[in-house]
Amino acid sequence: MARLEEIIEIIKNNFSSTGFADRWLTYLLQLILFTILYYLMFKVLRNNKADKFVGIIVFFIVLSGLASAFSESISSGVLFIVIVLAAILVFTMYHTEIKRSLLDAGVKKSKSEPVTVTGVELIMDEIVRAVQNMSKNDIGALIVLSNGNLPEEIIESGTKINAQITSQMVEAIFYPKAPLHDGALIIEGNKLYAAGCFLPLAQDERLPKEMGSRHRAALGVTMVASVTAIVVSEETGIISIAKNGVIKKKYADATDIKEALSDYYWSDLTAEAVS
Repeated sequence: MARLEEIIEIIKNNFSSTGFADRWLTYLLQLILFTILYYLMFKVLRNNKADKFVGIIVFFIVLSGLASAFSESISSGVLFIVIVLAAILVFTMYHTEIKRSLLDAGVKKSKSEPVTVTGVELIMDEIVRAVQNMSKNDIGALIVLSNGNLPEEIIESGTKINAQITSQMVEAIFYPKAPLHDGALIIEGNKLYAAGCFLPLAQDERLPKEMGSRHRAALGVTMVASVTAIVVSEETGIISIAKNGVIKKKYADATDIKEALSDYYWSDLTAEAVS
């Protein structure tokens, strides 16, 4: 009870005419600092399409305000400012990993039908064959290897097909006159799950200007989910592999594609050996 009365007295002192007169410059500086701080934070969030972090920022604002109001000195408020600055630094350095982890945690992952090792190898051969054929003919393509962890709005932006994986089917989807060729093809396990899907584009201004929309989409989707994207350039036929928000392999060949697919189908390839 004594503690509550003490807190009430502190608040009165802080916001009384006398207390405010003594601290008006401190309050003004804090207001300017917080305004700049949160403007920069919201700008970073908006540029990285991480609106889900807004709640965290609001929490820090309220917490910092309470710390200043309930404290006799400005040290507590300054401490929370430092904490927020540290949070900005961490987010700036690791925003891709943080955002991807949060979004992955909020998406229900689906389990595809089990596939035998032989079946997986046939599927990988079909995908490699399709990608190489499209590369030779300069047909643009974007294939996303998903574990059912993509945001639902991405799947809903395209057309669910639930088709068997064959090189002919993959090439037919990306045929230039096909209705779904401009979007991304989503593979889940042993199925071509959806096609014609629109993906978030990476907005990093440091990306090379020659990097087209397919490459930016590949980087964008691998920023928001733990997936691998295979891109075929329509202009050059060059094959690239993107993961974790970066191009892991440019000028990829059949070996590189098969290695990426082996990582994706790793659990299926090792299941029989474990059993």
